[in-house]
Amino acid sequence: MIYSIENEFLKVSVKEFGCELTSIISKETGYEYMWQGNPEIWSGQSPILFPIIGRLIDDRYTLNGKEYEMPKHGFARRMKWEFIEKKSDSIKMRLSENEATLKIYPYCFDLVVTFTLDGRRLTVSHDITNKNDKTMYFSIGAHPAFNCAIGDKLTFDENETLETIKIDLEKSLRLPGTYPVMKEENDLTITQDIFKEDALIFNNVRSQNVTLRSDSHNRTIRFNLGNAPYLGIWAKPGAPYVCIEPWYGVNDSSEKKPDFSQKDAINPILATRSFNFTWFAEFSE
Repeated sequence: MIYSIENEFLKVSVKEFGCELTSIISKETGYEYMWQGNPEIWSGQSPILFPIIGRLIDDRYTLNGKEYEMPKHGFARRMKWEFIEKKSDSIKMRLSENEATLKIYPYCFDLVVTFTLDGRRLTVSHDITNKNDKTMYFSIGAHPAFNCAIGDKLTFDENETLETIKIDLEKSLRLPGTYPVMKEENDLTITQDIFKEDALIFNNVRSQNVTLRSDSHNRTIRFNLGNAPYLGIWAKPGAPYVCIEPWYGVNDSSEKKPDFSQKDAINPILATRSFNFTWFAEFSE
């Protein structure tokens, strides 16, 4: 099932499976901003990453002395979500614990995602509620893929000096050390080979926004990073899209932690409390 909202500027559609953004179309020009998930390249479009980001060592973790198995980027993107409501300007969907999730993630939770359209802005809000009588540990991240071309640029609000975390291409784990990508500049050009070593992963971005733009047309996407401590930027090398990924979490390194609560960049929610992560994007032509 696909749910849609629209106004005079944009039409936005969301899949029930995975609660995944599947389309953002300009009503003025008919241009599709979202990557359409060509399975010969990458079938995803905008997966929600929960309750982990990236890969665990051997896809396993230990919590309170018990071992669990968890797939890369968690299970939220692989599940059918519950439709809550649709208004003229918003869509709201929910994922809660079930028999399958409790086997791999022993927490009761509600994850409610709301898509709201206001003029040329789309806001995506993630509200996570801990329904347990103990602290719950989690990661949450966004992974939207936008159509673009080689040579397009990502322009940060501020001049940035950024080094990317290295990734083991075989195990998808963080490696020691970093390598430089930007030095006191604000433009990052998307080249044929920029992602040949996997995603760029930054954890010291000063800018609140990054703008996808081109020298060949006037369309832009100004993307707010939602105060996330990590930013991933990724595409299959040479593919005509780019993913802008604010993350509250990160891949495991090769250092095995004794408990999930000690995982790098993991987030706690106290009993019965909630956590909000919101990003938004503004589309102009």
